[in-house]
Amino acid sequence: MSIKPASLDDPAPHARLRRPRPVLPSMWGLPHPSEADEDGVVGVGADLEPGTLADAYLRGIFPWPHSDMPTPWFSPNPRAVIPAKDINISRSLRSVMRHASWHTTIDTAFSAVMHACAQRDDEPTWITPEMIAAYTRLHDLSWAHSIEVWDGKTLIGGVYGVQLGAVFTAESMFFRRSNASKVALVALCRRFSEAGGVLIDAQIMTPHLASLGAVDLPRATFLAQLTALRGLDVCMRKDAMPVMQLV
Repeated sequence: MSIKPASLDDPAPHARLRRPRPVLPSMWGLPHPSEADEDGVVGVGADLEPGTLADAYLRGIFPWPHSDMPTPWFSPNPRAVIPAKDINISRSLRSVMRHASWHTTIDTAFSAVMHACAQRDDEPTWITPEMIAAYTRLHDLSWAHSIEVWDGKTLIGGVYGVQLGAVFTAESMFFRRSNASKVALVALCRRFSEAGGVLIDAQIMTPHLASLGAVDLPRATFLAQLTALRGLDVCMRKDAMPVMQLV
């Protein structure tokens, strides 16, 4: 796979990402998130067409494939979120970023980021070839985006997810150098908040996310905020950014 990073000498440093393009209506009627079971499962089945995914995310639902069964759709309670302006950058991470020669880009290697996120040695991956194809279609329609971290021309970290106005649902991260996934999330928060974004939806809390400032919201509170924020016009900057400028 050939990967070409964006140049730091971007000829249009203030250009913005495209707004999401319309998708066909979903042919599936997923239940309301309030009907989820104790594990957060809203329903099982459906498909991964752009309209299905867009409808689900706009209502606070996401797919989480499991092997040997139709696709389960989740809306967990509570919901882990990071306020985009308030991501916690530890002293050690701040030092790494100030001295790193890395730079970050957006939407220059979406497929490569997804494939890297799928390469997990410690656990089975839920990022199946079908998921990669589905989210690549969403990316082509400007619903899904990736943040890349580069050391020269080498891709060393990244994060991808789905944007819903002023809410960004971060699906997965990866790193090939220590701290590179954290840098990707910081870069996402910086670009997103600068453009008017408010919440990074991290879905399910982990110690790693908590260290970066994630908090748990009751599902009803998250859904109310999603409803209020999903219609806002938020378009992130496209230019490449040196990591040292993020702190």
